[in-house]
Amino acid sequence: MKYIIWLLRIALGGLFIFSGLVKANDPMGLTYKMGEFFDVWHWNFMTQNIAFWLSVFMIAFEIIAGVAMFVGNSFRMYITLMLLMNIFYTFLTGYVFYTDKIHECGCFGDCFKISNSATFYKDIAITAVNLFLFIFRYRVFPIFKKSAINFSIVFLAVLFSIGFQWWVLHHLPYHDCLPYKVGNNLLEKMSPAKDATPAVTETTLTYEKNGIQKEFPMDKLPTDKEWKWVSTNTKVIKEATGEPQIHDFILSDKSGNNVAKDILSKKGYLFLWFVKDPKKGDTININRINTIIAKTTTEKIPFYALVSEIGIDDFKTYAEVWDMKNVPFFMLDGTVNKTAMRTNMGLMLLKDGIVIGKWSYLDYPKDITVEGDNLICK
Repeated sequence: MKYIIWLLRIALGGLFIFSGLVKANDPMGLTYKMGEFFDVWHWNFMTQNIAFWLSVFMIAFEIIAGVAMFVGNSFRMYITLMLLMNIFYTFLTGYVFYTDKIHECGCFGDCFKISNSATFYKDIAITAVNLFLFIFRYRVFPIFKKSAINFSIVFLAVLFSIGFQWWVLHHLPYHDCLPYKVGNNLLEKMSPAKDATPAVTETTLTYEKNGIQKEFPMDKLPTDKEWKWVSTNTKVIKEATGEPQIHDFILSDKSGNNVAKDILSKKGYLFLWFVKDPKKGDTININRINTIIAKTTTEKIPFYALVSEIGIDDFKTYAEVWDMKNVPFFMLDGTVNKTAMRTNMGLMLLKDGIVIGKWSYLDYPKDITVEGDNLICK
């Protein structure tokens, strides 16, 4: 029994640490996913700020609890909390699997995606393992005799889980798994693959007669007028393949024209400055942006500001405040903005439509130089 318990401790602890780390790489991803659940459930009282702090806490707990599984420090407390969390996760993944109201649960972030069914069954298995360890929790003891050592290891996990999240929130994800990552051609990501296939769906309509409901396929609808329509249900038989990874990347100018493809198809270098919310954006290094703008103007390198959360009529005001009167401003959807750049604000460098650099507001290049056909960021 001792070896079985140890094996399950390693499996459960390792999985929790892995799950926590992949989400800690991009805490905002979990924040936005929790916001989706709150919107579907109409929990208007759960604000973005609450979703953010819940995400940070849940990610930190997964890492800390996973380490505690190995160390055995305060094992009874952690195994109980983990069981409650796994039950909650199983409910969420079951909800996603059976209702299809959420596209995917995002349990392993954007870097490791598995199907909704696999996620749900995975959580059932994990909960079973968690329950087994909970039942035999009195047979687990700390690995070190000195409690100070066990406590110190768990405390280091606390510092790491908080510190790592702080770092990626103020800079950018350590490993970018989104379609706008360095190396991707954005214009290509906006187009379907050559071997793309459409989704196969099946639609049935539910009718009611004499208190009895019955489903009918589209080609066999009842002709008897006593049947009253109740609902229409569509389920996916086969998922589409090769769909564009980038959707809704629309850059609207003051006239409402979409100039996204015109900009992304430009040859040579160009800068895109993402500003999700000008009112809340961090302008700590705005002087570096102004330096880059001055250099790009001299070198005739395009520089564009992509702004969300304000109206086009406000562009002129912010251009004056930031001393960017000659910079073209375009409207970008807020969801696309936060997907392309996790920080508010952030800079992206493209060459021939390919992303070759991304920086958060803390990491803007101090200067740029052009040497021949190469642009060097310093």
